[in-house]
Amino acid sequence: MTTPRAPALGATPVTGGTRFAVWSGGATKLWLCLFDARGEAELDRIPLERGPDGVFAATVPGIGAGARYGLRADGPYDPDRGLWFDPSKLLVDPHAVTLDRSFAWDPVIAAPRGTGIDSAPFVPKAIITPLPAPKPPAAPRFRPGGLIYELQVRAFTRLHPAVPEAIRGTVAALAHPAVLDHLTRLGVDAVELMPVTAWIDERHLAALGLRNAWGYNPVVFLAPEPRICPGGMAELAAAVTALHGAGIGVILDVVYNHTGEGERAGSVLSLRGLDAQAYFRHHEGGHLVNDTGTGNTLDCSHPATRRLVLDAMRHFVGQAGIDGFRFDLAPILGRNGHGFDPDAALLREIAADPWLGTRVLIAEPWDIGPGGYALGRFPAPWLEWNDRFRDRVRSFWQGTPNGPGDFATALAGSGDVFPPPQTRTVNFVAAHDGFTLADLVSYDEKHNEANGEANRDGHGTNHSWNHGVEGPSDDPMVRTARRRDMRALLATLFASRGTIMLTAGDEFGRSQSGNNNAYAQDNETTWLDWEGRDTELEAFTAALAAFRRAHPALSDPVLLTGEPEPNGLPDVAWLTAGGKRKATADWEGHRCDAFAMVLARGGDGRLAVLFNRTAGEVAFRLPTRPGHAWPDARRGRIAVAPRSVAFAAEIPTGKPKP
Repeated sequence: MTTPRAPALGATPVTGGTRFAVWSGGATKLWLCLFDARGEAELDRIPLERGPDGVFAATVPGIGAGARYGLRADGPYDPDRGLWFDPSKLLVDPHAVTLDRSFAWDPVIAAPRGTGIDSAPFVPKAIITPLPAPKPPAAPRFRPGGLIYELQVRAFTRLHPAVPEAIRGTVAALAHPAVLDHLTRLGVDAVELMPVTAWIDERHLAALGLRNAWGYNPVVFLAPEPRICPGGMAELAAAVTALHGAGIGVILDVVYNHTGEGERAGSVLSLRGLDAQAYFRHHEGGHLVNDTGTGNTLDCSHPATRRLVLDAMRHFVGQAGIDGFRFDLAPILGRNGHGFDPDAALLREIAADPWLGTRVLIAEPWDIGPGGYALGRFPAPWLEWNDRFRDRVRSFWQGTPNGPGDFATALAGSGDVFPPPQTRTVNFVAAHDGFTLADLVSYDEKHNEANGEANRDGHGTNHSWNHGVEGPSDDPMVRTARRRDMRALLATLFASRGTIMLTAGDEFGRSQSGNNNAYAQDNETTWLDWEGRDTELEAFTAALAAFRRAHPALSDPVLLTGEPEPNGLPDVAWLTAGGKRKATADWEGHRCDAFAMVLARGGDGRLAVLFNRTAGEVAFRLPTRPGHAWPDARRGRIAVAPRSVAFAAEIPTGKPKP
């Protein structure tokens, strides 16, 4: 495998000093600004020389590891035309790998040019950090069909009693034995870390006493966020090594669709001050395009943006051994002026890269721009978050009057979305964005008042239900019904074909009090309550994971079609509770509250998954054949409790008698 070239941009230690390089196509002047040991006083301002390729560079002798620096750029200033050059704004190097502190909002960072106020005191400084030579990556520790566990680093261990207080809520905590034990007991194949690179809180949050809890508001793409990864890349690499040692891969959730510099009235912190016309998409006339809903949209068709994205991805692969990436609002990566292009330059470059092309690549396949819903349109082997699976599963258990045809299609790998032979679905019932699993069965409506937006934010359609009582309940019948429904939803997820994803805490019934957009709740709303968790539900989830691993017919990404396997058995048969075989099309428009999915499981056996969404027990009749038996059957039937899912594995009983 060929080692990719070392990034030519950023601060690169060389013999006797450091080479600084930054790209700008529109700046007339660029300066390097050095700061004292505390990063407060500006010591020197060194002009960078522009090269023919738009790279401004200089080698500064006597400057090395630990030195703090920033950038300033000059040029035309006309925000209505996408021009924000302003020497009074200190800018963070887009290729910075370490920051001395987190970003924080202040009106100065958004003040128009000409105010005479220097933003340097309000902006983090980059730290020159020598890095080890990048290591060629091993094969990813994750394969399609496995279990992905989505977590936000700070919320995951902030309240974990077994983790030392000094590292709670940090990347380092992921390497703690108690955390590794929990992940291995759940059968996690890969953790998906919500954004870990440096972000800024939305400007309205400080006045509300809130902070961004998720990290989907990045400013720089190569530097870890000091709040959750104070040890920088070394801390992340150590955690990845520990997780790999436990057989768990690591996928980074990355945001290459916008920056936290926001809309027209937003801040000037990095890319906007270096060359907004190049890095961001603009309407004709210069106004920012907002296909992300966050104020700006990166232009991933521009060579400078593509280079930055590729360098950031290579950085995390080569320095930390990252196994893959989940891309937030991924159509932006391939967006042109008319919609999403699956053959866009950046997608082709990722596929062709000798390191990146081998990684696990997962798309959140939608944004809010024209043609932004792109489920099923990313090129193979990209995996895709499947919101259609989520909605079909929720609707089935909610009690939709329609037949289970769509539900069965989702279970079989969503063949209506992904062409054969293999599904590329990532199935989930709940994710960070939306109701938690527990809230899904406890609330009819969202309750986002704590976000300070008068409950206007967050999805309004959730396919949720509450068993007659909104929110927490002391009624034992309500609590039992909710726990039963959570088990049914979890069992459905683990019974589905292809890759599945579980969000941290849903395995033990976490709640966000009905908040389905808790991005601003860096508090007990999102912090996992380890001491108050439902250990019975957790054990149930672990048992599901163990059963799924023991029966690859459940997770195999090959799409189910009903065609015979080499052993002569159909890969799937759909049966009514009475044992009558049905095609999924037969259910169209016909309600069916109990049915079976019978899979060929290799060798000569079958595996049955029995779904009962009725309020009473249902006795399922499964097809019998000589020399085999369903061990759980009594008098030829298997009883399935109300609103639950059951599994049955056929076993051989010996050769049939002649």
